[in-house]
Amino acid sequence: MGLFDTLLGRTKPVKANLDALFALPSAAVTLQTAAGLVSSGAAGVCWKPPAGQPAEDLEKEIGELLDLPDDPDTTAPPTATPATASPTSVGKFTQAEDSYGYRWLLLDDPDIEDLVTRVHLANSTLTDAGWGPQLLCSVFGFKPGDGASPDAKPFFLVYLFKRGTFYPFAPLAGEHRDNELELRVKAVVGSDLPFETDLSRWFPLWDCPVR
Repeated sequence: MGLFDTLLGRTKPVKANLDALFALPSAAVTLQTAAGLVSSGAAGVCWKPPAGQPAEDLEKEIGELLDLPDDPDTTAPPTATPATASPTSVGKFTQAEDSYGYRWLLLDDPDIEDLVTRVHLANSTLTDAGWGPQLLCSVFGFKPGDGASPDAKPFFLVYLFKRGTFYPFAPLAGEHRDNELELRVKAVVGSDLPFETDLSRWFPLWDCPVR
């Protein structure tokens, strides 16, 4: 019995609707055309470590599944925080931990379609290996580009793994959020993406390491 069998049992969970991720490139075009908002080229997959297992063991197994680099210069150490964990390799995931104890797989890729494909692959691979119960969300960064309004701000589009839905998250300083911007984003791409209709599930992701 492998590590994943020990942690999560032999029964595999029902797969989430990961194909919903492939709607994101079209939504990105809409955001750029309608509001001048563009992909930041950064994304992340957030997961919750099972209790009682050393972080380095879990990271090693995930690294082997996703073929992550094991060079200490390109892979964040188990105790890394967003301030110290910065991906340095295009197309390669690196690992980090936020201040709330959640683990992140971080990826930089300037092509939004490649970014989505890699995130989909990470979610699919981990789900097939029994990690479905631990996966929380995938996050994609967006920022003002050419044609954006002067008051435009960066924000995230968050994909809820277990719901198969998206919502926008626009953090401000001091753990506040720009609700007006979030609703504007929903109005722009609400027909492109399966949006989360339950606003109570628009969870804040403070200290998110995606940039």
